[in-house]
Amino acid sequence: MNDKAKGYLFGAISAITYGMNPLFALPLYSDGMEPISVLFFRYIFAIPMLALLLYFRGHGFAVERKQIFPLSVLGLLMAISSITLFKSYLYMDVGIASTLLFVYPIIVAFIMVFFFKEKLSVQIVLCLILALTGIALLYKAEDGTTLSATGTLLVFASSLSYAVYIVLMNKSTLNRVPTIKVILYVLFFGSILLTGVLLFQGAITLPTRPYLWLNLVALAVFPTIISLVCTTYAIKYIGPTPTAILGALEPVTAVIFGITIFGETLSVRECIGLVLIIVAVSMVVAGSNISDYLVRIRKMFPKLKFPRR
Repeated sequence: MNDKAKGYLFGAISAITYGMNPLFALPLYSDGMEPISVLFFRYIFAIPMLALLLYFRGHGFAVERKQIFPLSVLGLLMAISSITLFKSYLYMDVGIASTLLFVYPIIVAFIMVFFFKEKLSVQIVLCLILALTGIALLYKAEDGTTLSATGTLLVFASSLSYAVYIVLMNKSTLNRVPTIKVILYVLFFGSILLTGVLLFQGAITLPTRPYLWLNLVALAVFPTIISLVCTTYAIKYIGPTPTAILGALEPVTAVIFGITIFGETLSVRECIGLVLIIVAVSMVVAGSNISDYLVRIRKMFPKLKFPRR
């Protein structure tokens, strides 16, 4: 297998393993675990795994004092994006929410235009129109029903906070810090916020069946460690832009799992909307210089399916 084929394979594995979140998380919710508790254990289990990975790659754990504040801000943004994403799944199917979340590259592009004076190209404007058209098709189904306004706002809040996270990380001095080390400390500071939320709630939920602890470990291994490592190798073999475009397999995987395993359904109108959004985002990534921003850190939030209220 040549390097190009390896790169595409690693990129596909990275996106697909990230889309495996519902496979491991849903049994935990059926067992009565709360979303914040699942997210807390995912962070806690991923931290030592990332520490070992960082050690075996020959990197130290020390960070400069001036880097502590930006790392804590990024951890806060990561946790906020995670929490709002979890809440959005209370109101909409996992496939649709995951696709709406996928608009964050477009948000990154507009942040770069309005705050960092990058040129607003015709292509970005057309892609925004295309994405908004797709969202409109998703928002109102053929039978006249609409997506929950609360759920839609929550998933866009998640997308926005993650877009800000990506821009701040790449515009700070942290862009010279190894990615694994950044993620390690981001998860550490994010776990502090999650701990605070759990203390405010007054309780943490645990699996009632011993084997379900393996699901928590799997959430840290497959969508986090394996996805991160495969992303790194994909960038090495084929570069950041093709790797970012292959990220479109993430919402596609979530949609497939939603239909085949969780019993979700999609109309023709919704399918067209999903395709328009994915095409628009892929065009933005392929036609601009933001791909480096999008592949440095792979999103690491479980895409879970919650019961509707």
